[in-house]
Order: sequence, then structure tokens, then C-alpha cells
Amino acid sequence: MKLGIRRIGNSLGVILPKPLLESWAVGEGDQVEATPKGLRPPTKGELAPQALDDLKRSIALAVVRDFTPSQVRAQILANLHRWREQGVWVSAYDEWRDIARRGDDGELFAAMLGRDDTATRLRESMPFVGLLAQSEVRRLHEEAAA
Repeated sequence: MKLGIRRIGNSLGVILPKPLLESWAVGEGDQVEATPKGLRPPTKGELAPQALDDLKRSIALAVVRDFTPSQVRAQILANLHRWREQGVWVSAYDEWRDIARRGDDGELFAAMLGRDDTATRLRESMPFVGLLAQSEVRRLHEEAAA
């Protein structure tokens, strides 16, 4: 299908036909990928940033439901210790380490489950992995992808 390039505001662009967008299962507000070879639908299995944070929040909620705060803090500190020894470190780990060491359950839950920018940023580097069974994590991923 050949599409003409036209002026759109101060830019140039193309108008994608509705049947093409429907075949890609995208609509208004969704995104398509632009590559050097052309436009294409989003890669299967990738989650939009909000959907990815929702997945991470659902994982954190499952952890909070199934484990005590002291178990979560112990897992955080154990993972962080191991990752530092392996030379894997990001600045968010400093924040997680401080949260775990302070022992404030409210602060821990706010970081794990909050909807503010700080909690969202911290969930990008969750150090409490390894608590949930792989089958539970897989189920949560499948739900998010559905």
C-alpha cells in the first residue's frame, strides 16, 4: 500500500487508513513503531510504560500479600548485597537499601505500591525479586499481556 506524504501542521506525515490500523489492533492514543524500514505495529509482548508499571505493581502487591515486611526487607537486602558483589548497581538500589534498613513498613509499602512518581521510578528496579514462585510471576505476566 502506497501512502502519500502530506503536510500536517508544520510537519510532514502520512495518514494511515483505518482498516490498516484495525488489522494492527491499534487505535487513537496507541503507538506504532517507526523504524528505518517503515512503520509497523508495536512488537508483540511489549507493554506500554503504564501497563509495565501496572504489572510491576501487581507483582509487588502479590509479594505484600504473601510475605511479611521483614521477609521482604531481608530479600531486598540479600539481592542488593549479591548484585553489588556482581558489580550490578543503579542509583535506585541506594534508595531501596535505605528503605529496607530503616524498617518503616509504611515507607516500604509506599515504595512498592504507591502511584506517585517516586514509587513508579523505584519499581523500575525492584530488588524484591525471588520471593514469588515463577508460576505466579508467569501468571501475572500473562494477565498483563492479555
